[in-house]
Amino acid sequence: MKLSDFNYHLPGELIAQLPLPCRSESRLMVLHLDRQEIEHRKFYQLTEYLSPGDVLVINDTRVIPARIYAKKKLTGGEVEITLLRKVEESVWEALIHMRGKPQPGQELVLGEGEFTGKILSICPEGCYRIKIFGNGTMENVLERYGEMPLPPYIKRKKENSHLCLLDRERYQTVYARYNGSVAAPTAGLHFTEELLKELKEKGIRLAPITLHVGWGTFRLIRMEEIENHQMYPEYYEVSLENVSIINQAREEDKRVVAVGTTVTRALETVANSKGKVYPGKGWTNLYIYPGYRFRVINCLVTNFHLPRSTPLMLVCAFAGKDFVLRAYQEAIQQKYRFYSYGDAMLIL
Repeated sequence: MKLSDFNYHLPGELIAQLPLPCRSESRLMVLHLDRQEIEHRKFYQLTEYLSPGDVLVINDTRVIPARIYAKKKLTGGEVEITLLRKVEESVWEALIHMRGKPQPGQELVLGEGEFTGKILSICPEGCYRIKIFGNGTMENVLERYGEMPLPPYIKRKKENSHLCLLDRERYQTVYARYNGSVAAPTAGLHFTEELLKELKEKGIRLAPITLHVGWGTFRLIRMEEIENHQMYPEYYEVSLENVSIINQAREEDKRVVAVGTTVTRALETVANSKGKVYPGKGWTNLYIYPGYRFRVINCLVTNFHLPRSTPLMLVCAFAGKDFVLRAYQEAIQQKYRFYSYGDAMLIL
């Protein structure tokens, strides 16, 4: 398949720059696979489409303030660092943006000068390994100087502290627990405590699992033949308790509803050929694109994704490329809000 098959044109004004005042007031496009029809609802109406005994599988990862600004030690030139994952104590894989290409051995000054960084090497995937020196932990550095690693299509000025504080709260799900992601599992951003309570009262069970969103989710595909792309590994954990909830739902012929592409990839990673899931933890580089046979999930909650992206390909694999791209065109006509802070889709 060609990368160009997953392209579409989005007017820039439909890229959501801010979250809505209330998370669950987002619009919800409902795709009915059986009759190939589309409905337009609000996210808080999600409960109407779920039944007692259905399981909503959520990703309880927590986004860390992984973007930090530094200066070149020799010239004072500005540097932007986005930490991707911890390799060992004080050593991280990171994206580094500066004027000129970053070079191994190059030294950087972080914060007010109490921390320094040294570029160790260039990774085969195109990111860098960097070692952080200083008094205190990396968590201290991020807490003091880090910003939420918003995607580049959300525009922020460094001096806008109000929006930075807003992003710390809203670029995070209300059920986030475990630090480790460098991007939000955006399908979960629409849930409120009130909506979760309503779902539980209706008899819908929640099953939290963890997949720390990393470069694998948002890394660009650079080859025209999409089958040649390789995913960057991301860490996951699926507990015995929540595996039991999911397997019980399947045995009772109830639906497993994945909240997001990250949940989908984690579940499909720990499933056998018959769809039974097992507890486990480790690294997954599962790449799902059209032709993939899903084993676990029955329904999918997801946001609207970038053209030519791996999350869009996963959605197309689940719902059919033609139907999904038709739904995207309708969303554009109906002026839905797109991407991380945008509206949502439910595929049934």
